[in-house]
Amino acid sequence: MNVEKKSKRQMRREQVQKKAKRGQLITILLITVGTAFLLYAILAPTLRPIAEIITVESHERYKANDNSMGNPDAPIQIVEYSDFQCPFCDRHYTDTEPLLEQYYIDTDKVLMTYKSAGNFVSGNVGGGTESQDAAAAAYCAGDQGKFWQMHDALFENNRDVENQGSFTVKRLKAIAESVGLDTTEFNDCLDSGKYEQRVQADLKEATAAGLQGTPYFVVTYTVNGETKTDIINGAVPFSEFQVKLEAILNEIGAPQ
Repeated sequence: MNVEKKSKRQMRREQVQKKAKRGQLITILLITVGTAFLLYAILAPTLRPIAEIITVESHERYKANDNSMGNPDAPIQIVEYSDFQCPFCDRHYTDTEPLLEQYYIDTDKVLMTYKSAGNFVSGNVGGGTESQDAAAAAYCAGDQGKFWQMHDALFENNRDVENQGSFTVKRLKAIAESVGLDTTEFNDCLDSGKYEQRVQADLKEATAAGLQGTPYFVVTYTVNGETKTDIINGAVPFSEFQVKLEAILNEIGAPQ
């Protein structure tokens, strides 16, 4: 009788042990599968082929200095808050910016400065991490005196590419190579997050200026010692810039 009872107890103990081992194996299996999925999610973007890179024939900007172009003593200063993934910003870059260069920047009337608002959410088609990374990439290119070359290449390489994926870190590095940058220096700059705070500061500055969406232009000039500010909101045609800038030049008495 005792032997029989002991045998049953032993059997129950073995069943419990087997159940515990089975539970441990299932737990290990779930952890392994979960880890595999996590690794795939992390590595997949780096393994996925990037979209074709377009090599851009960029033109020299007049008196370019980092993210500014034009005479630093120009009577009018314009700060453009933009986003390399924003189609309206691309429209300004394609249709309006060349005319602003020809008639106002290259003639010492306007100093133009480009800043990023690619992490602005409301009213922005692009936005998010890739837009911020693209802005940082442009600043990294500026370290090598090629901010505007990278500026042009980023806009040109966002077309015909799905927004999320156009500016992965891997693709930004390929774009930088197409621009002719020292890739080791550029990659170190981008990977280190050197310009992360500068990109955030651009947004903070734009928000303080009343940013509603991109592109957004803050126009500053001085009349009789008084600094005045005006706003141009959106990808407006060159004619709208022209009317406003001519009125300002007339107000300050600058030669036409």
